[in-house]
Amino acid sequence: MANTMFTMKLDTELRDEFMAEAAAADRPAAQIMREFMREFIQKQKDEREYKEFLRRKVEKARASMEAGLGKSSEEVEAIFAEKRAALRRSMGITE
Repeated sequence: MANTMFTMKLDTELRDEFMAEAAAADRPAAQIMREFMREFIQKQKDEREYKEFLRRKVEKARASMEAGLGKSSEEVEAIFAEKRAALRRSMGITE
C-alpha cells in the first residue's frame, strides 16, 4: 500500500497530550492515528449499514400493514397477555 502525507491543524495542548500518551504507550503517533482512522471508517460503514437495514425493515413492515397482513397494537397486546397468562398457569402462579 502506498503511503501519503496527511497534515492537519491541532490545538497545541491536544497535540502535546496525544504525543505524550503515544510515547507512554510506546507506539508511534502515526500508527495510532491510522488505527483511529480505520476504526472511524468502520464505525461509519456500520452505521450506514444499520440505517439501511432499519429502512428496509420499516419499508417491509409498512408494506405488510398495507397488505392487511399486520396486527394492530391492541391485537399484539392481547396475544402476549394470553401468552403471559398461559406461562403463569403452567408455572402454577395465580394472581
